[in-house]
Amino acid sequence: MEGTKMTFGELIMFTVRLLAGTGVFLVGVHLLTANIEQLATGKIKDLFEKTADRRLVNVGIGAATTALIQSSGVTTVLIVGFVNVGIMNLHQAAAMIMGANIGTTITAQIAALSAFPVTTYIQIFVFIGMMMSMACKSDNLQKTGFILSGLGLIFIGLSLMSDAMKYNRDAIQHMFEVVTNPFLLFGIGIFLTALVQSSSATTSVIIAMSVAGLTIGTGGNEVLFIILGTNIGSCVTALMSSFTSGANAKRAGLIHLMFNTFGSVLFFILLMCWPDFMNDTFRTWFGSAATEIAMFHTFFNLTCTILFLPFCNIFVKISELLIPEKKAETAVTYLDERMLSSASIAISQLEKEMILLSDTAMDAFRTAYRSFYKKDKSLIEPSQDLINQAGGIYHTIVNYLIRLSAQSKLSDEENISTLHNNVGDVMRIAEIADNFTKYTQRSIRHDLHFSDSVKAEIDVMVQRLEEMYALTKRLILEKDEGLLAQIDQAEQDIDAFRKKLLNRHMERLHSGECKPECSSVYINLVSNLERLGDHLTYIAHTIEG
Repeated sequence: MEGTKMTFGELIMFTVRLLAGTGVFLVGVHLLTANIEQLATGKIKDLFEKTADRRLVNVGIGAATTALIQSSGVTTVLIVGFVNVGIMNLHQAAAMIMGANIGTTITAQIAALSAFPVTTYIQIFVFIGMMMSMACKSDNLQKTGFILSGLGLIFIGLSLMSDAMKYNRDAIQHMFEVVTNPFLLFGIGIFLTALVQSSSATTSVIIAMSVAGLTIGTGGNEVLFIILGTNIGSCVTALMSSFTSGANAKRAGLIHLMFNTFGSVLFFILLMCWPDFMNDTFRTWFGSAATEIAMFHTFFNLTCTILFLPFCNIFVKISELLIPEKKAETAVTYLDERMLSSASIAISQLEKEMILLSDTAMDAFRTAYRSFYKKDKSLIEPSQDLINQAGGIYHTIVNYLIRLSAQSKLSDEENISTLHNNVGDVMRIAEIADNFTKYTQRSIRHDLHFSDSVKAEIDVMVQRLEEMYALTKRLILEKDEGLLAQIDQAEQDIDAFRKKLLNRHMERLHSGECKPECSSVYINLVSNLERLGDHLTYIAHTIEG
């Protein structure tokens, strides 16, 4: 257009075109991220399971995960979730967060490709991808189709933004060239990124401007101040995610903020002291303005990681000083809603939560059994407390399973259904514990007595159940199918032992050694022990299958 001012109508049209392009870009990023995350969820789980105390390994895991799912926000939220449930410590999380910052620069590099004509042809991926998703029955092929569509939409969105700016280039350039205050530009980067909760979106808009031939300020370092601001604004997602979590999760969010802030301030000072930094470096090395911005973004995050990685311990100590541990705060669950978007990770956590439930239920059973064995009424209430605690964990797991099932792909439904059934079987252990408290109450109320030899026989059966439980727990955690034969043998031993105990009981009844009023309690008690073994066997076989 001619002139340097836009009419109100032209301003409205420019805003609509720019927002439409930004919307298409964000839809593309969402399609790409969500479907890559679901397709790669197993790989993400494998990466996180490689978490070690070696900082470079953790940096690599953070970078690889973010590059894989194209979202540092998702990665940092997952990291906060893992810290919250105690899977990783703050030192590991700090290194992973630094790696995530490196991985997120891939999005800017993809956006920079829009400066090259070949990317026009990538836009046809929208059509190809949608045809794949509609024509293919395979869940993985449908996800792949959505990924292709998302990639195409990213470049369509960038093209729409660039076209909107090209059409009004003179007027827009006139507005932007007067914005030279570094602090204002820095603040704009923080505000815009915090608003859309995506540094990738803000950086991509800036890259779209450069493709349209627009420059900010005098065309020197000004654009870089905005890029520095986006790195601080990108911390908002992780900080918001940590607000409702424990102290360690809040510390992880704070470490992310400190790392990005210190790095941005350091580079801010460098750019202030070196006014021709952009002209002397990236503008000399690269011919495309879009590539220059993307390369600076990568250089900034790589440099900050190299500088601050040796000081991870200091970041952790500062976070611990600023966010002290609350004495009453305890980790009572492995479940975190942040992990619902990654089914394999969520399922892995559910298995750990099931172990927590089974340990609680077994503790309730042990307490109830001791109460019966010793005829100790004082142990009934602690047993009931553990039973109620198991019930609370059970309902938490069921609610989490329902939410996970609602947003998981079909291939995960079998695992989710298996867990649902297994959790029900684990809860039967707590019900058996409740039955034992009733046997204790009945024995006390009717003054029923069991001989030491009878108690010793029952004790042998209980010890075999303890061995069986230990084997089942190992099978769940280690996935060692070789344990299944041992579990089956233990279950057969328990069945045989039940028959043996009942036969002896009948002999004692006939000989008059046992009173008939004890018979009902004894038979039900032994039958409950056999049921406990049956539930453990069922759990073991479904896990193995």
